[in-house]
Amino acid sequence: MKSFRILDASIPQEHTDWVELWSSWPEHEVSAHPDYVRLFAGPYARSLCAILKSPQGSVIFPFILRPLHIEEWVESDIEVWDLVTPYGYGGAFSWGVPDADLFWSEFNKWVKAVGVVSAFLRFSLFSEQLLPFDGEVEIKSRNVVRMLDLDADALWMDYDHKVRKNVKKALRNSLEVEIDPDGSHLKEFLEVYYSTMDRRGATKQYYFPDVFFNTIVRDLLGKFVFFHVFYGSKIVSTELVLSSTNYLYSFLGGTLLEAYDLRPNDLLKHSVIEWGRNQGKKAFVLGGGYEDGDGIFRYKLSFAPNGTVPFKVGKRIYDPDAYERLIQRRLKWEIGQGLDWRPNLDFFPAYRS
Repeated sequence: MKSFRILDASIPQEHTDWVELWSSWPEHEVSAHPDYVRLFAGPYARSLCAILKSPQGSVIFPFILRPLHIEEWVESDIEVWDLVTPYGYGGAFSWGVPDADLFWSEFNKWVKAVGVVSAFLRFSLFSEQLLPFDGEVEIKSRNVVRMLDLDADALWMDYDHKVRKNVKKALRNSLEVEIDPDGSHLKEFLEVYYSTMDRRGATKQYYFPDVFFNTIVRDLLGKFVFFHVFYGSKIVSTELVLSSTNYLYSFLGGTLLEAYDLRPNDLLKHSVIEWGRNQGKKAFVLGGGYEDGDGIFRYKLSFAPNGTVPFKVGKRIYDPDAYERLIQRRLKWEIGQGLDWRPNLDFFPAYRS
């Protein structure tokens, strides 16, 4: 018997059902857990998950349903939505051999009934985890993945020479790494993280509030690990790493400017890689840069010179007429505010650009 449902994380029984299906999935990707999805849903958005259960296989597709009718430029009497996957890597995850045609057929019926205009998905880097998407798939950029299937010596020699040099320098500088699985140094982490965002001139989307991190520590215990680099009694570099069954994900972190010459971040990344290998993880996802090929990307690549992987996104317009009306409505409203707005066709959905 095949069972398709849409689950809402805000409904206790459906939250429980979602967690139960997630727990039965061997991969246990954090980005598909309801408490992770809820971290990125705005006050009027809904944290949902489309699931399919059958003896042949299962599908778990977490997403955020965002109301468009609350936007100033949308007619408030028209209830329309769009959907997006949460920050990070997502998509319709699957295991076994589920019926993909059935899943997307049922999902598309639901989309039409609800009034969803468009969908934007950020895909997992590991395609074997995913049910093929029934929309447009585009390579957006490159990410760096450090495979951990080498022995310790071979892995060490696979770094760029400058990384090995910097790790040795960090150790000569008496830096020490502490692994923190429960967020006991959260206060110090936040001080380093926010100072790093200030220095980089980060956009507001990266200024996650304290409650965001407190919620991770409270609700996602066992699905994250903090790594801290100490210089004496002070944390000078730190990183929050997400942990699934097979993969580690560099999530958020920072380094104090005054500690740069000590090379703490090279030691930190090396320690995450060593720890992951010892834990039997398959890979450490370092991610990409702010722009493809920038300095941050090249730094990450120095830990895995042959580890570039395409980062793909998915796009689907379910209601082309409504999509175009939203663009025109936004244009009219912006002009009425005296603003020179034009839809950015490189941004999806264009009406939100």
